[in-house]
Amino acid sequence: MTEAASYTPPQVWQWDQESGGRFANINRPIAGATHEKDLPVGKHALQLHSLATPNGVKVTVMLEELLELGIAEAEYDAYLVNIGEGDQFGSGFVAINPNSKIPALADHSTSPPTRVFESAAILVYLAEKFGAFLPTEPTARAECFSWLFWQMGSAPYLGGGFGHFYAYAPEKIEYPINRYTMEVKRQLDVLDRHLADSQFLCGDEYTIADMANYGWYGALVLHNIYDAAEFLDVASYTHVTRWAKEIEARPAVERGRRVNRPWGPEETQVRERHGPEDFK
Repeated sequence: MTEAASYTPPQVWQWDQESGGRFANINRPIAGATHEKDLPVGKHALQLHSLATPNGVKVTVMLEELLELGIAEAEYDAYLVNIGEGDQFGSGFVAINPNSKIPALADHSTSPPTRVFESAAILVYLAEKFGAFLPTEPTARAECFSWLFWQMGSAPYLGGGFGHFYAYAPEKIEYPINRYTMEVKRQLDVLDRHLADSQFLCGDEYTIADMANYGWYGALVLHNIYDAAEFLDVASYTHVTRWAKEIEARPAVERGRRVNRPWGPEETQVRERHGPEDFK
């Protein structure tokens, strides 16, 4: 029996700051700011503070899709939040997201500015503000919300569960890897079966549900996140792959994937975004 398998939880849990793992330096059991730092404010009403993770990409894709429709009021400034360095614990960021997670949006078109945190909440806020990518017919709207919140409930098993234990934990432990692998493959099968008979998640209409799910499951089948493509046999989910490729071919998606991206080839990075000229 391994040491991990024989672990007995104590009567009262105590925080071990030397617990190891890739993100041990920023994980903690308490909330709130660790330092004073004001957020920059750009020239546009919409101010996004984010990073090009799967959750961050959802919102930058949405904003770029709105601009692709010609909605000038959707212009935005996007500032990089380096979560590895603890930017999310600055006082200014905590003021717009007390949960200290990216992305977070401040809409300065209202007085006082409206703060919106949690990626799905931001997608819904922008969809309703600009009247786009969210059906208005009740049945279609319910279907869109169902797939949007399916993603919000499912992706923690992919990122915080599978991704953590497969790629980031200080040691490989068979039980959690097997447990979360089973769940991630089940989720891929849910999507694959549905997309076998549907162009997008809500039928023929591209919506915020597609943007949200693409951020995670598109990255999983097309970009080998966690270096797990072979392990998960993602190529076998042919309908998910077809759907993800179709979404990724959209010009707005190509731009949105680059915003607040500090890694990869230089031509794929737009660390800060203040206007369309930043993509040139």
